[in-house]
Amino acid sequence: MQKRFTKGAESMLVAIGTKNKAKISAVETVVKQLLNEQIEFQYIAVESGVSAQPMSDAETREGAINRALNTHTASKADFSFGLEGGVKDVGGVMYVCNWGTLVLKDGTIITAAGAQIPLPNVIATAVNSGLELGPVMDEYTQQNDIRQHSGAIGIFTKDLIDRKEMFEHVIKLLIGQYFFQKG
Repeated sequence: MQKRFTKGAESMLVAIGTKNKAKISAVETVVKQLLNEQIEFQYIAVESGVSAQPMSDAETREGAINRALNTHTASKADFSFGLEGGVKDVGGVMYVCNWGTLVLKDGTIITAAGAQIPLPNVIATAVNSGLELGPVMDEYTQQNDIRQHSGAIGIFTKDLIDRKEMFEHVIKLLIGQYFFQKG
């Protein structure tokens, strides 16, 4: 059973700290599914405050928190989301990692992480040389803007789960924690 949040007759402002299509679509899909029908979305390009290619869980999480806080500051929304994708090393193997943050109107911060899969050595080597995963994936697939669509996770799972779905899971974890805290 899906729990729904109803704020009342007024619309709820949901701000998303990105212009990335996959991330925006993930937030919109889950928020429309779980929250009231009167929702206004705002999209704000904000800084993550971390490197262009986060290289650890800690840095990726920090980027998501910073994006959500910067979005909250700019919008004063009821819900402000920050999503960040990165990579991390586990025992000499590079994995994709992703984090999300929800900042509530009162400043409460909720965080969650999502799916992680190993990257092929050819991709890991390129990223370790200082390149960002997105452009590396574009070159690898001979496609443009992979990070706006299926992402590395989509390519390396044969689209059984794409970047949007990966972030949808993170958004559900964030909103689920919100529901739990509210009782």
